Amino acid sequence: MNDAPTPDIVPPPAGTTTPPRRKRRPRAWLRLLLVLLFLGVIAGGMIWFHRFKSAILTQVVHQITSQLPVVATVKATAQQWQPELTATGTLRASNGADLSAEVPGIVGEIHFDSGQDVEAGQLLLRLRPNDDEAKLAQLQSAADLAQITYDRDLKQLRAQGVSQATVDSDAANLKTARAQVAAQQALMAEKFVRAPFAGRLGVRQVDLGQFLAAGTTIVTLQALDPIFADFYLPQQALAQLRTGQAVSVHSDTYPGRSFDGTITAISPKVDPASRMVQVRASVHNPDRALLPGMYITLTVASGAPETLVTVPQTAVTYNPYGSLVYKVRQDGTGPDGKPKLAVTQQFVTTGPTRGDQVAILKGVSAGDEVVVAGQIKLRNNIGVLVNNSVLPPDAANPKPIER
Repeated sequence: MNDAPTPDIVPPPAGTTTPPRRKRRPRAWLRLLLVLLFLGVIAGGMIWFHRFKSAILTQVVHQITSQLPVVATVKATAQQWQPELTATGTLRASNGADLSAEVPGIVGEIHFDSGQDVEAGQLLLRLRPNDDEAKLAQLQSAADLAQITYDRDLKQLRAQGVSQATVDSDAANLKTARAQVAAQQALMAEKFVRAPFAGRLGVRQVDLGQFLAAGTTIVTLQALDPIFADFYLPQQALAQLRTGQAVSVHSDTYPGRSFDGTITAISPKVDPASRMVQVRASVHNPDRALLPGMYITLTVASGAPETLVTVPQTAVTYNPYGSLVYKVRQDGTGPDGKPKLAVTQQFVTTGPTRGDQVAILKGVSAGDEVVVAGQIKLRNNIGVLVNNSVLPPDAANPKPIER
């Protein structure tokens, strides 16, 4: 069997002289045309898809941007502010001490109750005297004998019955006996514990019959009216401080209540580590409401009142490159005939703060309408809708409310 391939040339029939001819094949340009047509269809589909996607995105963005952001606004106001220095501090008793006995002994008498108000010199506690009185009587007798001996020898000296040396020795013995009596009396006095100043006692720490070592705390005594307030201010505030200056003290223990006082001392040294100066104020505390150790806030009036433009602190956006507010302005009228509103970025110079308010030294005038909520959605010259149904707090002296 012959497996040779069939030749492309077809031989002519026998007996003819016609030259041989080849088999017909599809032309190459036709195949190329089909490939290009297929690629064109794919490219056209991709272009149509991208245009369709862009149109959808444009429509969505247009719908988003066509909705104006809603903001809350207030008008800047001019208010009179009293320049103040604010600090935190700690209360300290004008006089305070933990009372104790100077000598050891057994508690024999207690003459006070816990929390009692006492006067200066009032007896609080006495230790058992033991044989102190007997020793005092013995020493007093020796002193009396020394006095008699001295008086007798002094008379004999005048009659030249004794020498001057004898009288001098008698005088020395008399002084020694009297000193021993005074020492015994001082030792007995140390067993009496008295209030060194008027004030309020704390909780009693001892009981009858208890042995007390020297220095053991019996009770604390604190003088509460007036009471001292110690606080620190930066060295820049030194020029605004003076003794006798009024201060106002506030404690979270008594919300809404203030205690008046005056500056009594300013430290003559600035702490080199913190550059702060210590200040002490004397605060009136007639009802003993304030206690030593309490945490307080203080305001010190410094200078005459001044008029400042204020806005809520939420109106100011603080950035590394400067603080700014959004001022609301009228931007023509809409299709419904109502005025359109837009915002303008305005850089400002801020001043002191007070409660929820901040003073604007430059950039905003009294009566300007500024945005206080919704700034995150804004940019310069964008239109806005105003809804002031809910406004942030704007109180000069806010009071926290527990919810």
